[in-house]
Amino acid sequence: MRERPLIICTVGWMTGSSIAHVCSGNQFLLVEFGVLLLLAAIVLLRRNLLRSVLIAGTALILSGIYWTWNDASNVTQLPEATATVIEDIDGMMLRAEGVIVSAVDVDGDRADFQVKLQTVEYLKSGGPESGTDKLDERVMVQVKLQSEDQQQIAGNWRRGDRIKLNGTVEAPAQARNFGAFDYASYLRTQHIHWLFKIKGAQNVQTSSSSIWSTLTIFRWNDQVRAELGDRIARIFHEPHAGYMKGLLIGMQDDIDPDTYTQFSQLGLTHILAISGMHVAVYVASLLFVLSFFKVSRETSLLIVIIMIPLYVLLSGVSPSVVRAGIMGMIGLYAARKGWLKDGMNILAAAALLMMLWNPYYMLSVSFQLSFLVTAGLMLYVPLMQPLLRFLPKRIAAAAGVTIVAQLVSFPLTIYYFNQFSFLSFAANFVLVPFITFFTLPLGAVSLILGWIWLPAGRAVGWLAEMLNNGTFWLVRWMNGYPQFITIWKSPSFIWICAYFILLYLLLYGAGKYDLRGSGRVSYIRGDDTIGLEEIKASAHPWGQARPSRKITSAMTAIILAFIFLIYWEYRPTSLHGAGLIQFLDVGQGDSILITTPEGRNILVDGGGTVTFGKPQDEWKKRKNPFEVGAKVLVPLLKQRGIHHLDAVIITHGDQDHAGGIQAVVNQIPVKAMFFNGTLAGTASFDKLMETALERKIPVYAVHQGMEWTPDRHTELSFLTPSIEASEPDDIPVEKNQNHISVAFLLTMNGGRFLFTGDMDKAAEEDVLSMGMSGVQTPAASLPSAAGPSMTLPAGGIDVIKIAHHGSKSSSGEEWLHYWRPKAAVVSAGVGNLYGHPHAEVVDRIAEIKARLFRTDRDGEIQMLVRTDKTWTRSKLSTSQ
Repeated sequence: MRERPLIICTVGWMTGSSIAHVCSGNQFLLVEFGVLLLLAAIVLLRRNLLRSVLIAGTALILSGIYWTWNDASNVTQLPEATATVIEDIDGMMLRAEGVIVSAVDVDGDRADFQVKLQTVEYLKSGGPESGTDKLDERVMVQVKLQSEDQQQIAGNWRRGDRIKLNGTVEAPAQARNFGAFDYASYLRTQHIHWLFKIKGAQNVQTSSSSIWSTLTIFRWNDQVRAELGDRIARIFHEPHAGYMKGLLIGMQDDIDPDTYTQFSQLGLTHILAISGMHVAVYVASLLFVLSFFKVSRETSLLIVIIMIPLYVLLSGVSPSVVRAGIMGMIGLYAARKGWLKDGMNILAAAALLMMLWNPYYMLSVSFQLSFLVTAGLMLYVPLMQPLLRFLPKRIAAAAGVTIVAQLVSFPLTIYYFNQFSFLSFAANFVLVPFITFFTLPLGAVSLILGWIWLPAGRAVGWLAEMLNNGTFWLVRWMNGYPQFITIWKSPSFIWICAYFILLYLLLYGAGKYDLRGSGRVSYIRGDDTIGLEEIKASAHPWGQARPSRKITSAMTAIILAFIFLIYWEYRPTSLHGAGLIQFLDVGQGDSILITTPEGRNILVDGGGTVTFGKPQDEWKKRKNPFEVGAKVLVPLLKQRGIHHLDAVIITHGDQDHAGGIQAVVNQIPVKAMFFNGTLAGTASFDKLMETALERKIPVYAVHQGMEWTPDRHTELSFLTPSIEASEPDDIPVEKNQNHISVAFLLTMNGGRFLFTGDMDKAAEEDVLSMGMSGVQTPAASLPSAAGPSMTLPAGGIDVIKIAHHGSKSSSGEEWLHYWRPKAAVVSAGVGNLYGHPHAEVVDRIAEIKARLFRTDRDGEIQMLVRTDKTWTRSKLSTSQ
């Protein structure tokens, strides 16, 4: 390492940047000082490391300063330009001029692109008089298109165009759930602080700019990429066209969502993102063509170096392809000069150049995975090869690369995506070489031929589609074994570091432990080194040397430590006897995750995206429309390490409660499902029930008087619905689902919590008047069902989930006064069209002096239920 100062510098630079990102102010100075003291201690112990420590320390200090300066300068200019405090800008109407600085993405009824604003006009607070000021502010523009004609107009907007805008400035959404994706933070890494929302293309005016700039190059590149994508769409049929766009030019927007999900579950999405594999094929193909035309080696290398940036541009300039491109150019230049090739130095140079250009690259998942896997392959593959000597040489090489790539990427995979399939090893071992050597070249040939003569491209494209069909079939077949897919909570940084250290020790030790093979081998027994002949003399009858007790003990300790590390991260999070209720923010809907003191997980509702599409609005449909269950709920459950759900309770069949459950049952094992005993009469709810039956999930219809005891500290007493018994095979269809919502009282660790779904005042009155006395409960109707009858519990509870998102048609005065809750929770969407929660309901809650929590204001609300106290916190404001 002392002979690799560039690597030391890069590691020091990334460490300093990481400290500056995580810490600030005095904390940053304290941590940096502590690291420098550690480096000084190393020098005192090893004087020969002085130069390396000086390089690392200097890089650490400079990178911290550089990151801090860059981050401090990443601020909005709008408050100064509009002479307004930042809190008043949100919602401000602006007229602005600027330049489009990104590709324009037209998807359904929305067009998205980035604009660098140069002037703004605004209404001053003192009256209608307008003012103008200049600035240099990048914003994300979202244009809501109002007709199909406007969709075509937006399709003609280009990067580099001058643009005039009339719209509203809004702050990007923060993460509203713990651990969720933070859109505002993501945009900030692109130096964007505001959304500029526009209604209708009539509020946008564009004109082409005649001034040449770097945007002109990117504008041409956008046009070429669009033409390539269009040509691919003409050569291939769907879903092959979208797949080949991702494979050949990095366009992932048109990939079939189901196909992408299946690839993702097997850890194959790197195939669809242009990376080192694609650059290597591109470089190898160019070198082969140039050698065919007898071009000299030096000239060939120079031509390929020049051509690599063109491919980086055409493939979308993602961090992974930029890394691969820089490494390729440096490597080819070193080969041309005849210098000693050192992959780690080349990798370090690429990382350092990218971080100097844009420090925020370090926060990109693509950047992290690309560099980590590449470095891991260089470091760990040589350690893996001795363990695969029993395989033929070429198979051993391929297997070593595949295994190491999966092992190295595993920590970041579970950190960002929270799942891992054990079939990923086999899928990558088979499909990566297959796609690299067959599908990718064949697709490229079909694109080139199709550009010259379309029928020829389609002929070759047909062969590529046959290969794709085999790939898709294999991926579907492997995904047919969900038992191999594991769900992981996001690990800590310390755990990730420990994983890589133990992995290195494990592979290194295993290589030394396995002495089979040819060649001279040194073997250590205590303090003595003995030769191969002495090893053979002490070998077992089957020819393997007997390792010393020290080595055996060390290897055993490493293996046990590695297994314990994996187990520790996979195990469910312990609440140490407490229960946890999480009111998730799913917009205008309900979703509550209950974890009992003994670790049972119960999901109450799943939110859902409500759409009101008409046949004539087909043009508005987006390629991958937002769906709460798939985009919000499932990622949150996985991020929290929910391996399975012991029960899903669907309070009723309305879309804003049941819609998100479909994604849940598709991706997370569910042991039981409870519902109100009726169908909603909608296609989505029917599909959900069919999926439950297909997956053999027990489905129970609940009614008044039923009780369920998930563990010794938890009991659910169902208060509604009260419906007449029907034939066993006859499930009634009920359009008005609110009145028959499932409501239940949860008793956990002595605390009492009332969940009410969307029950209306009439249902509340029925419960209060009936008292449920004498209601019989069949003992076999629910798992662990208890009690033949029950009466309405006495009032005085800890928390009530306010019914129907705070609608005035629920939560009557008599109902609230009977239960006398200490706190109330309203689940409602920000700025919802219904005005939830209604002012009358808020007043009723205030009258009973209950503390009010609202997801539209507080984001996710969590309640940690101990036997002595309930602790509460929310994402956007913390309290207890």
